[in-house]
Order: sequence, then C-alpha cells, then structure tokens
Amino acid sequence: MEQFDAIVLGAGGAGLLAAATAGQAGARVLVLDHADRPGKKILISGGGRCNFTNMGVEPECFLSENPHFAKSALARYTQWDFLALVERHGIAWHEKTLGQLFCDGSARQIVAMLMAECAAGGVEVRLSTGIGEIGHGDGRFRVAGAEAPALIVATGGPSIPKMGATGVAYDIARRFGLSVVDPRPALVPLTLSEGEMPFRAISGVACPAVARAGGMAFEEAALFTHRGLSGPAILQVSSYWRPGEAVSLTLVPGAMDALREARRRMPRARLKAALAEWLPARLADALAGRIGLERELGNASDADLARAAETLEALTFHPTGTEGYAKAEVTAGGVDTAALSSRTMEARSVPGLYVVGEAVDVTGWLGGYNFQWAWASGVAAGRAVAAKRR
Repeated sequence: MEQFDAIVLGAGGAGLLAAATAGQAGARVLVLDHADRPGKKILISGGGRCNFTNMGVEPECFLSENPHFAKSALARYTQWDFLALVERHGIAWHEKTLGQLFCDGSARQIVAMLMAECAAGGVEVRLSTGIGEIGHGDGRFRVAGAEAPALIVATGGPSIPKMGATGVAYDIARRFGLSVVDPRPALVPLTLSEGEMPFRAISGVACPAVARAGGMAFEEAALFTHRGLSGPAILQVSSYWRPGEAVSLTLVPGAMDALREARRRMPRARLKAALAEWLPARLADALAGRIGLERELGNASDADLARAAETLEALTFHPTGTEGYAKAEVTAGGVDTAALSSRTMEARSVPGLYVVGEAVDVTGWLGGYNFQWAWASGVAAGRAVAAKRR
C-alpha cells in the first residue's frame, strides 16, 4: 500500500489548494477525484471566467449555524492572499460590481494555476478514481490503495449534480461520527405557484430591486422566469429563505412620493403609464393589474396611492420551493462546524480527519465569497497537515 502524509478527496478549489499548501511545506500528498478533469466547478463559474474572490469578504457574508466559525480561516488566508497568488501566476483580472473579481481570460487559468501549485509541491493527482471504502485504524486512513495519517475531505456538496457533485462528504462524516446540518440548495432560483401566473408570464423581465427574506435584504437585479424568481437579488436571499416564508421585492423605493409627483405631472394618465417610467413595460403592466387602480391618477386619492405604494415597496410572494440542486450554485448546511476546529478544519473526535470547502456548514454570498471560503479552509487544513508532519 502506497504511503503518503495526506490523502485529499476532491480535486476542486479547496482540495487542490489544501494539497498544494501541504505539499509545498514538505508533505507527500495524494489527491483523488472521480472526475476526469480537475476543477470542474471552477471551469463553469462566473460564465467561464471564474469569480474567484471578492474585495469585500467579511465573516458577516457567510451563513452557518455558528456564524463565528469562518472567522479564523478567513483572517489567516484573505482575499488579498489569493489575489497575490493570481498575480504571481500572471493572470489578468478585473473587478465588476460589488467587489467581484474575475479573470480577464478564462477560468481555465485558475485551474492551471492550482495544478501548477500542486506540481510545485510534488502533489500526485489521480483522476477518474473512485474512493470506495475508507479504512481507518492505528491512526491511519486507507483509500484506493493508499495510506496516510491525514485525510482531507474536499468533495463539496450536491449542488450541480450534472458536474458529478454528490453528498459523499456527508456519508464520510457520518461514517466517522460527525453530525451534519441538513443540507439544502442555496443561491438558487425560487419557484412560484400558478396563482402568481401574471409574474411567471413575464419571463425574461429583469429590473433592479431590493429582495428581502429571512431577515436579510440584498439590492441587486431580480429576474422573473417561467418558473418563478431568479437573478442575483433572489439568489442571495434564497440562502436565507425557508419553505413557508415570504419573499418581498422593493421595486420603487420612495414609491409614495414618486406616485404623488406622477399625479401632479400627469393627472390624465393611468397607473400603468407612471409605472412604465420606472420599470420595464411588461412588469409595469403586470403590477398595474395586481394593484387594480383603474381611475386616472388625477382622481386617485392619497389612500389609493398609498395602497399602490405598498405593493411597489413590498411586492410579496410566497414561493412554493426552489429549483433544487440542479440549479443551485452552492449547498447550504453540511458537516457541523461544532465537530471541527475553526483553526485547522480538523475533526475534534477523529485526529487526522479534515473537512474543507463546500462540504462544511459555511455558505457565502453570491459574488466570489464561496471560492474564498474554499481557498481559506483549504489552506488552513494544508498548513495543519504540514505542521503535524514536522
């Protein structure tokens, strides 16, 4: 049986950077993945340009049963550290809205960078390799004909199953007695009922909005789809939304003042005409129908306008669910952080077992935050493995 200092399960972002970190510190590391290529999720991220981190990463941008857990890893490997790595490899990048950083070229550059870092650490990467049964005894882990005192689980969550994603990390965690916070799709479109058909019927219409759910609010674009609601603002709140709860959209901030001004300027106009000044025409039409104010604006009372303003500032939906893991960008929930060291990502009850990245109950906002968690947690585990070897 081949001997290594660490075996990493998963050749995604967290696994590759964990392996590279440990390898460059002198550890002999093996990476195993059932996929035929490394970094498959990286390759499709950011429209193929990989939104690899965010200028504004803070612990408050992450969702977890323990909101403090991510602080240590994020503080010890920051967005600036990863950006320095990107620049060292000569990868051109640009900043888009809300601090999001993308490759100028292709996400393939990030994967090539991670593989180069692994090569620099002498890491062996075996693709198209099943994990099979994991043996454990005498302080050593045995996987696919290899043995090591450290096992890093970096197999992600079940989001985007067409890429080969599974919940195997949870099976491994339970096999070793670690608890799992119920996983669920996150950063995912929401579905609406037939009763919301006027809005499902305007599929493809998008507009700026403030979306609210689960006590959180995000100001970005909202998109109406043939199945319900999507767009960045909706994806953001979807991580906090729970079945049975409402989602509201502010489409016209300060709507009462805006409607009064419209009444003054265009007293002969109907509500739809005023709404069309602020919103896409098809959305204005659907909203006018929902509000039901038929008279000319000049004949509308303040009470009429107040009712209309209430809808424009808090257009409320009761989603029937989400579009599931197939359309989810990430998975919320995962291996319970109570079972792990926040500094090293090692299981408290199983020395040598580490869990990193999306497999852990830490979920970031849309916009590069989940990649930063992958990098930070992977580095934390890689450093810990190397430190134990010394």
